[in-house]
Amino acid sequence: MENHDVRRSKPSRAPGLSLIAGAVAALTAIGLWALWPSGDPGPDVPALASFEGVYAATTEERTEVPCAGADGSTRCLSVTFRLLDGPDEGTAVTVELPANSTRVVGVDPGQRVLLGHQPDVEGFEYVYLEPDRRSPLLLLAGLFALAVVALGGWKGASALVGLLATLLVLFLFVVPAILDGRDPLLVSLVGSGAIAFAALYLSHGVDVKTTVALIGTLGGLLCAAILALVFMGAAEITGLASEEALFLTALGTDLDLRGLILGGMMIGALGAIDDITVTQASAVWELRSVDPAMSRRRLIRSGMRIGRDHVASTVNTLVLAYAGASMPLLILFVLSDQPAGTVANGEIVATEIVRTLVGSLGLIASVPITTWLAVHVATPRGKRSRTTPSVPEDADDTGPEEHPIPEHRRDQWMGLLRSWRRARRR
Repeated sequence: MENHDVRRSKPSRAPGLSLIAGAVAALTAIGLWALWPSGDPGPDVPALASFEGVYAATTEERTEVPCAGADGSTRCLSVTFRLLDGPDEGTAVTVELPANSTRVVGVDPGQRVLLGHQPDVEGFEYVYLEPDRRSPLLLLAGLFALAVVALGGWKGASALVGLLATLLVLFLFVVPAILDGRDPLLVSLVGSGAIAFAALYLSHGVDVKTTVALIGTLGGLLCAAILALVFMGAAEITGLASEEALFLTALGTDLDLRGLILGGMMIGALGAIDDITVTQASAVWELRSVDPAMSRRRLIRSGMRIGRDHVASTVNTLVLAYAGASMPLLILFVLSDQPAGTVANGEIVATEIVRTLVGSLGLIASVPITTWLAVHVATPRGKRSRTTPSVPEDADDTGPEEHPIPEHRRDQWMGLLRSWRRARRR
């Protein structure tokens, strides 16, 4: 038997796994081609595009005055802004705002704001919209990018490219295709597949380990899609409970709101699933590199122990993320003093429950899928290392594992022990 170096031993190329990944890539490409949006911008919604342009301005002066056309008891703020761009750049414009409105809090001299331009409305050509938050948001994004690159190096830079690819898929394919009348669930599944390929391979490189994580991600996502279809139907969720859905219906967009919720579940679950699959694949590869002679059975059990810990923390993360996004709604339900069963039965809450549990179940399903694939790819049968004693397949590993002390460290400890004993005899 050849003496293999543990560090140089490599897993097989797994041609079967490559064929599966290639088939999924082909199906994703076909789906992108078949569902690609036609280029129609969608229905014209004047209520959402009432301004000809939005321009930056600086607040120069604010004065409290009686509101125009009202008695003296109603007070308003007369605010003067200096336009920083647009057709009237450099011009000062005055806008009247209600003094007791929360929208005018912070409109102080020197603050940058955004004004909406509607030239066809005489006397109200410019309308105050909100503070200009773009500069701090860009600064925060720059700090995030620097932190990722500083910690991750080239891999961090590749992850940022993967993030950019994700945004491109969402805004160039998923959203326009849904507006074009395509099935939201099918569009989201195809878009999720494209995002998974781009994000994983760009962030982690094109190798067998990343392919294992990719297949595990798609397997977990498929489980989540099936569960979402079943329980959305069983719970009779229509998608009409939220204000946004009603607004879209009132605007005449003719969207499949139930499918839109299903698609959103898939996109939301993807981020958590690909995180755990990459971790599982990496854990199996590291375990195998530490002990190349470890049996498949023991490697699966070790990988599943890591997966259980990761699932426990990630499920809690999903619940906290959805709860944090719905905090105002949760407060309203608590104030209503209704029984928990009644609150959960409401469609808004029921939708969030289904979203959370479906995503969590997809995440849980991805752990054994990824672990099994990683073990069978990373430890091909018949290859053993003589540097580490082989462990029988039927060995009982239910108890704590024993890790023998390496020989060179054992010799060091024995030498120190002998020196200590000689010192005591003296």
